[in-house]
Amino acid sequence: MQTEHMSSVRKGWRDLDELAPGMTDAIAAIGDVVKASGLDKELTELVKIRASQINGCAYCLQLHINKARDLNMAPERIDLIPVWPEVDVYSEREKAALLWTELVNDVAHGGVSDESYEGIHEYFSEEEVAILTAVIIEINAYNKLGAIYRMKPPIRSRAVE
Repeated sequence: MQTEHMSSVRKGWRDLDELAPGMTDAIAAIGDVVKASGLDKELTELVKIRASQINGCAYCLQLHINKARDLNMAPERIDLIPVWPEVDVYSEREKAALLWTELVNDVAHGGVSDESYEGIHEYFSEEEVAILTAVIIEINAYNKLGAIYRMKPPIRSRAVE
């Protein structure tokens, strides 16, 4: 019986601002800091897509794939994110950011080693590492909400020829 109750509670969209006033504004404030930093938009979309894949959030994954397409990112750069270490479509800086995303998302299993922390600084300044980490924190918060509340992914309609 408990499983029936749990699935009925999570049907459809929840207005999170009504449930917890100010929560989404607080998360969005992190995004405002990231936007103000000037960190490359393609890079941040790559990170958000990878984190959303790791966290299993269909809503955020599709949203950020759509945003990457809007930035006119090459399709293979979007499609190959799950296998980024195996392909040559990403710069070394982007690969460092994708690795950082995976490490930050796996802190429960050993954290970020000193070697990894030093390694990210080969490609990003101390300030950029903080901003990149903020990108990951922001998307992780949205991912958790999207997955918990089973938010429907924003699928774009396509004309059938």
